[in-house]
Amino acid sequence: MAIINFVRDYQRVARFRFGRFEGMLGPGIVFAIPILHQIRRVETRTEVLDIPRQTNITKDNASIDIDFLVYMRVDINQAERAVLEVEDYRSAVVGLATTTLRAVVGDIDLDDVLSQRERINESIRVKLDAETSRWGIKVTNVEIREIDPPREIQEAMNRQMSAERVRRAVILEADGTRQSNITVAEGEKQAAILKAEGARQAEILSAEGDQQAAVLRAQGFSDALERIFSVAQRVDSNTMSLQYLDTLKSLGESPSSKFIFPLEFTRLLGAIGGKGSGDSDG
Repeated sequence: MAIINFVRDYQRVARFRFGRFEGMLGPGIVFAIPILHQIRRVETRTEVLDIPRQTNITKDNASIDIDFLVYMRVDINQAERAVLEVEDYRSAVVGLATTTLRAVVGDIDLDDVLSQRERINESIRVKLDAETSRWGIKVTNVEIREIDPPREIQEAMNRQMSAERVRRAVILEADGTRQSNITVAEGEKQAAILKAEGARQAEILSAEGDQQAAVLRAQGFSDALERIFSVAQRVDSNTMSLQYLDTLKSLGESPSSKFIFPLEFTRLLGAIGGKGSGDSDG
């Protein structure tokens, strides 16, 4: 034991005088006179403890091997407890972590142990921190590294995972087929709508064309009638008589032996005959 001891910032020194605790000293220079003083260094940095792999029994009686890490540090304000309250705080934390893990895993089913690591980590940390606080130890984190179930359980899990993958593949394939059918049906529906709309527009255009053609034909027929009427007003009875005579001439040249004349035609012949008599008298 040196007389002059250099204590770093992350260290504290417990000094005893003839076996009586004097206090925690540091950082800086700490004097320790041989025979008179005894000292013990304590580090306040975070330490990592590797908890050895151990077999645990879950709530549903499945055996499972787990190893994990514990992150801890000595509370700088209570560092004397790590010296006065426990002989070897590292070994004490390892033993306490082992029993705490068994207690936590024993209350959880195997499926939850495999799927809820974060929950187990936090549960172990809280229980450990509550117990180690009396030693001036702060447990900051717990991390499970590996969980190894028995071989038969692992094989069953693998079969379950394979079946789950097949199920998901079937579901995805069915969803893809359904979406494809929906897309095709939607396309066919849109095509039918467009086709019907096109036919409707064609019918409308055709009807409008027929309407316009009928209007034009009616307009042309009306114009022709107006012109005929206008010309007919200027035609006198002599002109009409000549037209009827031409008609009679055409009938005479026809091979037919019977003819049917309307009443108006006979009247016209009477008028022509009257005119002829009048001319003779004159």
